Amino acid sequence: MEQQAKVRSRKIQLRTLYGTFFAALLSSLAIYVATVSTWRTRDLGPANRVAIPLTVLCWIAFAICAHREDKREEKVSVRKLQLGLDVAEEQKLLEAFKLAIPAPQRQFTYKEALPRELERLRTEAQHYRRIHNSFQSIIIMGSIGTTTAASLTDTPSSLKWVTVGLSFGVGVAAGFTGYFKYRERSFYLQQTADAIEQHINAYELGIPPYTDEEEVNLTKLAREVENLRVEQRKREQQLDQPHEGRDGTV
Repeated sequence: MEQQAKVRSRKIQLRTLYGTFFAALLSSLAIYVATVSTWRTRDLGPANRVAIPLTVLCWIAFAICAHREDKREEKVSVRKLQLGLDVAEEQKLLEAFKLAIPAPQRQFTYKEALPRELERLRTEAQHYRRIHNSFQSIIIMGSIGTTTAASLTDTPSSLKWVTVGLSFGVGVAAGFTGYFKYRERSFYLQQTADAIEQHINAYELGIPPYTDEEEVNLTKLAREVENLRVEQRKREQQLDQPHEGRDGTV
């Protein structure tokens, strides 16, 4: 539990650090682009009186988070903490095997570890969903911005690089989305997590197919969860293959 708390705390720290940075950066870019595109044609004073203080606050928040991160004595990555947690779980299982613990007790230990597996699956699903939504936002806003800038009859020279940058960003985002298939990865991970949770709830409530003795139900639960995990690994392998390989062509 202590290791899990460390992982959650570290994730919050890093998300706050990167979140404030990207919020401040995007806000600054938005103010700059809006100012350049409406220079001497529209008064952005009322909007800037709100946007600029918010941007400054974001930069201040990022500076505070960066200072705390720099002064932090123990700088451990989330991956390293997660690895330590996985190692602890593996050691726990190895100790159980060394003690020749009966299968029902090992299955019970397996069941107790399922909530962490659910959390891992949902965290990965949320991670891929967040990446997909970010790229989709870039594609949508970039496409609209590029079309709008290109449709201007007298496009200022200062906006040409903006148009090029937006077009490049849209192309990169579309390419990464199509190649790495973040949406599909998120969908399959969430689907597997929901299916495992359904089996856990059925086991806890004693509803079909978990209506037998405790040992039999534990065996069924372990078998069903392992089948779901195998299917998930097969889907991941399929997504990692090139498009031609998935189609069965050379």
